[in-house]
Amino acid sequence: MIFKNKIFLLAFVGVLASLAYFFNPFLQKKVDYSLDVKPIINKNCIKCHGGVKQAGGFSLLFRDEALAKTKSGNPAIIPFHPEQSEFIKRLSHKDLDERMPYKAEPLSKNDIETLTKWVKEGAEWGNHWAYVSPKYESAKSSIFGAFSIFDFLKKGNKIDEFVNEKLEIEGIKPNTSADKPTLLRRLSLDIIGLPAKPQLAQKFLKNNSDDAYEELVDSLLASKSFGEKWASMWLDLARYSDSRGYQKDNARNIWKYRDWVIKALNTDMPFDQFTREQLAGDLLPNPTESQLIATAFHRNTMNNDETGTVDEEFRVAAVLDRVSTTYEVWQSTTMACVQCHSHPYDPFKHDEFYKSYAFFNNSRDEDTIDEASFLRDFHPEDKTKLNELKNWLKTNASLVQQNDYYQFLKTLEPRLHAHYADNYQKGALLGDRQIGLFNGGSCRIPAINLTGKSELMMMYANKNFGGNLALHLDKIDGPIIGKYNCDTTKMNRFELRTIQLVPQKGVHDIYITASNSRLSQEQDVFKIQWFRFNEAFPGSGLTGKPFYENLFKELIVAKTDNTPIMVENIKDYQRKTYQFVRGNWLVHGKEVQPETPKSLNQFKFTQNRLGLANWLLDEKNPLTARVMSNRIWEQLFGFGIVETLEDFGTQGSKPTHPELLDYMAVKLRNEYKWSLKKLIKEIVMSETYRRSSTTTNEQKEKD
Repeated sequence: MIFKNKIFLLAFVGVLASLAYFFNPFLQKKVDYSLDVKPIINKNCIKCHGGVKQAGGFSLLFRDEALAKTKSGNPAIIPFHPEQSEFIKRLSHKDLDERMPYKAEPLSKNDIETLTKWVKEGAEWGNHWAYVSPKYESAKSSIFGAFSIFDFLKKGNKIDEFVNEKLEIEGIKPNTSADKPTLLRRLSLDIIGLPAKPQLAQKFLKNNSDDAYEELVDSLLASKSFGEKWASMWLDLARYSDSRGYQKDNARNIWKYRDWVIKALNTDMPFDQFTREQLAGDLLPNPTESQLIATAFHRNTMNNDETGTVDEEFRVAAVLDRVSTTYEVWQSTTMACVQCHSHPYDPFKHDEFYKSYAFFNNSRDEDTIDEASFLRDFHPEDKTKLNELKNWLKTNASLVQQNDYYQFLKTLEPRLHAHYADNYQKGALLGDRQIGLFNGGSCRIPAINLTGKSELMMMYANKNFGGNLALHLDKIDGPIIGKYNCDTTKMNRFELRTIQLVPQKGVHDIYITASNSRLSQEQDVFKIQWFRFNEAFPGSGLTGKPFYENLFKELIVAKTDNTPIMVENIKDYQRKTYQFVRGNWLVHGKEVQPETPKSLNQFKFTQNRLGLANWLLDEKNPLTARVMSNRIWEQLFGFGIVETLEDFGTQGSKPTHPELLDYMAVKLRNEYKWSLKKLIKEIVMSETYRRSSTTTNEQKEKD
């Protein structure tokens, strides 16, 4: 009797709670901006009232814009007062020229009611699901709370809990497990991209123990073919190619980066380290050659070595590509939209693209024909010379000098390429690669810091006898601070030359003048490919100085195998970054500093590429772990939990299993410490992965 009374009491309380909810508007579910309002706005309103076009001065992209005054002088949305809000009035206006959406089908009654209720509730904004940090909760909550003792009693793979719950909701019975030959084929192709070796296959098929499947998984994950299979996915994201693109599409020597990716995946390099080394390996303390090669990720941009093209235009194009690629690969965000205007659908403002651009704008690559900057791999005999020079410098040079000379020999950076010169008179930039001056000609090298500089080093060629090259301070007829009697070079090939300078202090313009009265008006006195202002070679007064100075110059011109990498500008070479008006690189707006979008996690790191990498990997970043988990899921199942791999924004697909995606993201980042192999193993060990792919007509219809 007592038991029956308790049941009656619980039922009575439930009825009262339901009635209270029905009659109390404060307990009823509020309109959800992300789920209910944003889809209506994106489909019907944003094309005229968003980041691209703001008809009537009204934008629905950000709350502050939506509540601001329009061109009429009044706000279109007045929170809590839909009857006063022009935004709501226009939805059912009788005049077709006034009704919104303009010249389109009217909104449905349900959509109008949703928007009206939203404004009445205060027109609150909300974050899109992908911009909220992932949180993990058990798939099935118990009456004792999100976690209970029953959670500890559950067995099996957590992934199956999430999937089975969704199947139960849809009324679908899970398939049974596939047979062993099917699992062998499926697992082998998914993990190594090849059929398993006969010996491994036979071992699995004959092994009837409970551990047979897991042993197969571990064997395949340990295979060298694992890195090659999964590298194919990453190299596509890195836009890897063994050529440079554009019209000529000449060959590019970047295979060492490909091998780096394969090795990193085979050794299960944690994804956070994998990220830092590719985005900013050169900025790590004492970077190894392997970490420098990793930065070739962003040297896979195209390079236009067509004669007559403007190097700066295509350098800018490469930087723009790096911004868009970084956000697409790590954030599944279509940031390319923001190059010309604020994002039409997602909360990214126009200037935020260029704040992100500023992270990449100070790398040394400048679309030159030799694809500098690069990592030079010396031949064995030259490596011996390099080590000999390094040992001498350790004894006779400061640590700063040692690092400067070593970096220059390994990368030939920093240096100034021919396109840096301007203000030509009786001369020209020859094919965007060489300074060419006629008799009486000149050009300017702007803004050079001459403090401590004692020589100009240049890559020089000349086929004509005689002539002079002079360096003038600040103006074309200014004081001469360096002079060179031109000599010829073998077969007109470029050779290394140096000019001693009169000591100066501060930043100055240098004017180069050329003279050779023997030549006609259209003959070049000389040609210069690149140049660099150096301090005096260390070891003044030491007997070994001339030998090691010549050794240094020999190594500069030594033939090497070069891999394009990222090298950051030193202080004297720093560029300012400006917002491009409507995306036009020739029209500069306001100056900006490196920063990330405000709608994502806070940026609290160093303002360089390493800081950007750390921001992407921060535990408060809502996207990186989700995006990588989704990519892995797609590789194993054919479709991502979010089907639009490249777009987690409001126009992308909604996740089919949002809790599962969050679970994997948190597990990858926190428990697995960014180990991709561990996440892959958890997925392939699940019953979900092992189920038969046979489907019924009923299942297909529901799907």
